[in-house]
Amino acid sequence: MKIFSIIVIAIATLLIVFNFTKLDFNNLLEGDSTVALIGIISGFCAILLMSIYLVSKKIENKSKNN
Repeated sequence: MKIFSIIVIAIATLLIVFNFTKLDFNNLLEGDSTVALIGIISGFCAILLMSIYLVSKKIENKSKNN
């Protein structure tokens, strides 16, 4: 499951970079820029969720070993 989490983080990072190239800084809330902003936010959410999951698994493994 750790490999899956790392793959999801990598894909989310690529999603953020791709959507960042689609931003129009003159009109951030119009057209494709809105979709790009939503994509960037969702990418950060995916990274945050996977990071929380990985930390919780580390805590679970340490508590089982003690």
